[in-house]
Amino acid sequence: MSCGDFLELLAREASPVEFEGPLVQARADGAPPAVLAELEAAKLAALRVRMIMRRHARREAELAALFDTAGDLAGLRDLDAVLEAITRRARRLLSADIAYLTLNDDERGDTYMRVTDGSVSAAFRRLRLPMGTGLVGLVAQTAMPYNSAHYLGDGQFQHRGYIDDAVAEEGLVAILGVPMRLGSRVIGVLTAANRSERPFDQEEVALLGSLAAHAAIAIDNARLLDETRTALEELSAANEEVKARSAAVERAARAHDRMTAVVVRGGGVEDVGAVVTELLGGTLYVLDADGRRLATTGIDSGGLSDEELSGVSASAHSARAQGRTVRRGDLWIASVSTGDEMLGTLVLRTADEVDDADQRILERAALVTALLLLFQRSVTEAEGRVRGELLDDLLSGRRTGVEALTARARRVDVDLSAPHVVLCAKYESREHRQRAAFWASSFAAVEHGLAASRVEEVVLLLPGDRPGDAARRVAKELGGSPHTGTSS
Repeated sequence: MSCGDFLELLAREASPVEFEGPLVQARADGAPPAVLAELEAAKLAALRVRMIMRRHARREAELAALFDTAGDLAGLRDLDAVLEAITRRARRLLSADIAYLTLNDDERGDTYMRVTDGSVSAAFRRLRLPMGTGLVGLVAQTAMPYNSAHYLGDGQFQHRGYIDDAVAEEGLVAILGVPMRLGSRVIGVLTAANRSERPFDQEEVALLGSLAAHAAIAIDNARLLDETRTALEELSAANEEVKARSAAVERAARAHDRMTAVVVRGGGVEDVGAVVTELLGGTLYVLDADGRRLATTGIDSGGLSDEELSGVSASAHSARAQGRTVRRGDLWIASVSTGDEMLGTLVLRTADEVDDADQRILERAALVTALLLLFQRSVTEAEGRVRGELLDDLLSGRRTGVEALTARARRVDVDLSAPHVVLCAKYESREHRQRAAFWASSFAAVEHGLAASRVEEVVLLLPGDRPGDAARRVAKELGGSPHTGTSS
């Protein structure tokens, strides 16, 4: 048996247990310990590659589903069709046994089933849950995601007999629910569930939250269009005003379609900003979570002053809490966020008045920007894991072939034959270390180096032979105290 057997197993997407076959055969053939050790190392490497391939395949499926959902919003105006598509994709994307969507009824004080996919119980499809009751009722009341690996036995939820009976009839065990929000108002809940005990991880919570945001937009679009039709039918005396409102709504819809098209064709935050400034004029600044400028579109008159940046930071949190655009002088500020995380801020500088419809365009641009930043983060994290594993292997001292390491480095555009410096920054705060690790991963990719997070420190391997200069440059960005060394 040879290491090539593992490549054949990878090529046909064999199960993990099949990777033991070459080792078992080699032992049966009486192979010497050195050969067995080589096969064991090859097996572990092949399993790591298999795991990375499956992770990438899953991420591609997630991104494809989000792109498909964005396309539906651009091309469909039928609310039921969009909600059914989102619910169906939520079930498929999370590999769930059932997915369902409820809408809140403010008059009755409950939330009721609107769309289900995979349900077999008529009683379950007719459920109405009072606010705060059951998992879905608690999500609808608190605007927070909840999940349970075994719902019927979970004491953190307020159980009702008729609800538990319907859940038992449906055979549900593990349940995840996320809120659908318009601004700060919860309009319903998107839920995925399994008929076996299988917990949901944080990536699945975030993914379902993104789909819930799309569902909320679809409902909001339908509401706006219904309001316009009603105004046209009932307020004939105010025909001109109705036409103006209709034009504003259609303008917002077209803007959203164009921004959705940016996502579909793989554009960036600069392209979204260009759509906004083309429609609203002025200058748009895209800032990250720390207030650093990511992109600028329009006529830049010198950027934002330190005083303006300080005010923007406070207004961004207010905009996020209200779920609406906040004005500060000639600046219009929208929060770029998803779930419980602040990703950045959109700041539009214009001397013109920005009416409600145009504010909605800015808010939708913020939502699309959040989606793009999440996509970018996913890609960066995937590449960062590959680079981090390579750096761990280089630093660990494990016996790994030089040719194999060199080939792996070449695939991520790193030349191990050139001189390099090693930088190490230690952090007591886990939050600071995580943010530093994310920056270091992006920085290392640009500099054709490597980065990894190890226990309480962030380690970088960068090309060059001047560790002091490299340390000062990195310390300025990370805000830490890197230790340096050289390597050839």
